Amino acid sequence: MAHPTADWERVGDTFYRKSQLYTAVFDKDLELDNYTVTGAPYGGAIALHRDETKLQSFRSGQTSKSSVDIYSCAGKLIRRITWDKGTIRGIGWSEDEKLLIVTQDGTVRCYFDLQGDFTQFSLGNGAEEFGVAACRFYSTGFVALLCNNQLIAVSRYEEPRPRVLAAPPDGDVHSWTLIPPAYTLSRSVEVLLAIDQTIHVVDSTEAEDRMLDIGPFTHISVSPNGRFVALYTEMGKAYVVTSDFQNRLSEHDSKARALPKDVQWCGNDAVVIAWEDEVHIIGPNNAAAKYFYDDRVHVIAGKVQSRLHVRHDSLTRDGVSDMLPADYDGVRLITNDTCDFLQKVPQVIDEVFRFGTESPASILLDAVEQLENESPKADDNIQLIRPNLVEAVDTCVKASGYEFTVHWQKQLLKAASFGKSVLDIYNSDDFVDMCETLRVLNAVRFYEIGLPLSYEQFQRLTPEKLVERLINRREYLLALRISSYLRLPTDRIYVHWASQKVRVSSSDEDTICRLIVSKLSGKRGISFEEIARAAYDEGRGHLATELLNHEPRAGKQVPLLLSMEEDEIALDKAIESGDSDLIFYVLLHLKRKLPLASFFRVINLRPLATALIESSAQGDDIELLKDMYYQDDRRIDGANVFVREALRQPSSQTAIDKLTLAAKVLGDSKDMAFELKALQEAIQLLKVQEALDRDLEDKYTGLSVNETLFRLIRDGYGPRASKIASAFRLSDKTVWWIRLRALVAKRDWAELETISATRKSPIGWEPFFTALLSAGNPKLAAVFIPKCTSATLTERIEMWVKCGMVKQAAEEALKHKDLSLLEELKGKATRPGEGAEIERMISGLRR
Repeated sequence: MAHPTADWERVGDTFYRKSQLYTAVFDKDLELDNYTVTGAPYGGAIALHRDETKLQSFRSGQTSKSSVDIYSCAGKLIRRITWDKGTIRGIGWSEDEKLLIVTQDGTVRCYFDLQGDFTQFSLGNGAEEFGVAACRFYSTGFVALLCNNQLIAVSRYEEPRPRVLAAPPDGDVHSWTLIPPAYTLSRSVEVLLAIDQTIHVVDSTEAEDRMLDIGPFTHISVSPNGRFVALYTEMGKAYVVTSDFQNRLSEHDSKARALPKDVQWCGNDAVVIAWEDEVHIIGPNNAAAKYFYDDRVHVIAGKVQSRLHVRHDSLTRDGVSDMLPADYDGVRLITNDTCDFLQKVPQVIDEVFRFGTESPASILLDAVEQLENESPKADDNIQLIRPNLVEAVDTCVKASGYEFTVHWQKQLLKAASFGKSVLDIYNSDDFVDMCETLRVLNAVRFYEIGLPLSYEQFQRLTPEKLVERLINRREYLLALRISSYLRLPTDRIYVHWASQKVRVSSSDEDTICRLIVSKLSGKRGISFEEIARAAYDEGRGHLATELLNHEPRAGKQVPLLLSMEEDEIALDKAIESGDSDLIFYVLLHLKRKLPLASFFRVINLRPLATALIESSAQGDDIELLKDMYYQDDRRIDGANVFVREALRQPSSQTAIDKLTLAAKVLGDSKDMAFELKALQEAIQLLKVQEALDRDLEDKYTGLSVNETLFRLIRDGYGPRASKIASAFRLSDKTVWWIRLRALVAKRDWAELETISATRKSPIGWEPFFTALLSAGNPKLAAVFIPKCTSATLTERIEMWVKCGMVKQAAEEALKHKDLSLLEELKGKATRPGEGAEIERMISGLRR
C-alpha cells in the first residue's frame, strides 16, 4: 500500500493532495469535452448537458434529443431528463441537492428528488423579452444575467420571488460571479461584474465601480468564506484581492497564452486554474503546483456557504460575521477516466504522515506497525510518548476520518486502539463515533453509490441529510441500514419506498396494498396518507382509498379524501375521529361544493353532522338554518327561527311580518293548531300594542298580554284593558290578579276599598290582604280579613296581629272561646288598655 504522502504536492509552506476517488467513470464515447458539467455540493450528483455551441459527431444509436443527465461521481446514471423546453442558460444545484435549470426565456425548473419531479416558476421582469444570458447559483438562490445586463435575483427556491437588482452600467460583461447574502454587509446578494478594465459591484440598491485598472478579467471567483476574490486577466495573470477590493494579496503569472476553462477556489487558501488537460493550484506568495491529465478536466468546486451554517454569535475584528468555511474542503476533478478530490492536506494528517515528523501520533502509528512485526520497539515508542499518549490517540482517531483509503483508516484506528489500551483511563466515545462514521462513509463512497463525502463534509451535511440523499437515489436498503446503525428514524425511508412502489409497480392495486401494508405494519411513524397521495397522483384512486384506511390519524385522512372527491367517506372519517373542528372543515367544504339539496341529503343521514350545522348556523347563517328545516320538514323549528328573528326586530311591523311567515310555515299542518293559534295571538297583540304606542304616551310593544293589561290599568286606562282582556279571552282570575297588582302599584286605595264591598272575588280575598299589607296599608288590609272565610282561626288571628290590631285578634279568639290564644295575645298587646281588655275577656271565659 502506497504511503499517504505519495500524492502530496508542496504549495508554499503547505501540502495539497489529490485522492483518486473513482476510475473508469464515464464511457469513452461520452466525450465529456462537449458537455457542461455541474456538481452538487457535498460530493453530490453531477448534471451533464451537451454544449449546444459545439459541433458534435453523430453516432448511430445516439439520440439527437437534448437531455440533462444526472450521474453519481462514480459515473452511474441516476436519471435522464429529456429536455424540450428551450435553450438552457443555467444549470445549478441547491445545498440540499435540488437541480435548478434556467432557460433563455426565464423559465426555472426545480427538480427536487433526482427522479424528474419538479416545480416551475418564471423570472418575469423582462426575462422573456430580453432573454437570459447566464446564471450564477449559491446554496439557497441564484442570480440571472439578462442580455441587456439586467440582473434578477431569487433568494429562496422554496418561495421564489424574483426581484430586479440595481441597474448595472452598460458594456460587455467579460465575466461575473456573486457573493451570497450571508457574506455581505447589506445581507443582500452582491454581483461582481467584469466590465471594461474594472469590477462593478451590484446589489439591490446600487452599482458601485471598484476602480480597478488591471482588467479586463476573463474569470472571477469568490472564496468559500466570501472574503477573497480571484481575478484572471487576458494576459494570463491571476490576482487575489480582498472582497472589498481594498487590498491585493498576491499575483501570479501563469505565462499561458490560452485562456483557462475554469478558475475556482480550493478551500480558502488556494486557487485552482484549469485548462483543457492541465490544472494549476496557486497558493500564497506565488507558490504553485501542477497536475496533468490525458483528457479534458472539469472542476467542481465548493460554492460559498449559505447562512445555514453561520455562527451568529461571533464577529471578527473587521466587523464581518466569522462564519464557517465553505461547504467543501476541496475540489473534485472530473474526466472521462477518473474522479479525483484535490484538497489541502488536513492538519492532523500532516501531523501524522509528514516526512521527518516526530509528533506523538506519528510515533504511535509507528509503534503499532512495530507491534504487528512483533518488534520490542513498539513498547519503546509507547514509553517515549507516554506523557502525550492521550493526545496521540486523539490525533490518530481524528486523522482516520480524513483518510479515504481503508487501509490507512484501519492503521490509524489500530494505533489509537493500541494507545488507549495502554492508558489507565480513556474516554472511548470519540473512538466509537469515528468507527461508526467511517463505516457509513465507506459505504456511501462505494462506487455503486458514488457519494465521495469527506469527513468534514459529512459532519456539515449531517447523517439525516445523507439518508435523504440515499432515499432520493432509491438506495433504500443502505438508507435503512445506516439509519438503524446510527439510531435514526426510518419512517421516511419506508414511506418513500412505498410511494415509489405505487408509482412504478405493474401489479394490481389490491396486491400492491397488501404488500405495502404487510411491510409497514408495526413500523412507527408511518404516514399512509403520504403513500395514498402518491397513489392518487398516479391515478390509482381505489388503491389510495384502501391505503387511507390504514392511516390512524383522521386529520391526515380527511384532506386527501376531499381532494379525491370521496366526500362522504371523508365526512364519516371526521365523525369517527370525534374532532369537531375536523367535522366542521369537511362540512364547510361540502357546503361550498354541493347544491344545498344535495348537502342536506348528505348530512341528514348523520345526526352529529346535522347537530353541528344546526348549532353553527344559529349564530352565523340563519338562511341556511331555514333551508335545512324546510328541507327536513321540521315546521316547528323553522317557525321558531322566524320567531327569534321577530324578537330581534326594531319595529312592530317587521316583527309582525316575521311572525306572519312563522304562521305560514305552520299553516298547512293540522297537528300544530296550538302553535299556530299562539302565533296568531302574538300577531294580534303586536297590532294592539302598535295602536297603543301610537295613541298613548307609554311604550307597550314587546310586553306580554298580562304586562300590557297591568300597564294600562296602572296608567288609568281600565276600559282599554277590559277590552283587550275580552279580546284575548283572559280568565277572570287572571284579570283580577293583574288588576290587584296594578291598583296596588298605583296606590289606588279608594278603588281597592270599593272592591272590598264586592261580595265575591275569583281569586279570594287573601291576595288582597297580602298585597295591601306589603304595600304598607295595614288599615285597608284589615278590611279584607273578615272576608277571608277560608282562612283558619289561627291564620285570621295572625292577619290581625300583622296589621297591629291585637284587640280585634282577641275578639276573634273570644268568639271561638280559645283561652290559649287569648293568653298568647295578651303578651303581644302594645297599645294602652289592650292588655286590660284582653284580661277581662280571659276572666269572662273562666267564669
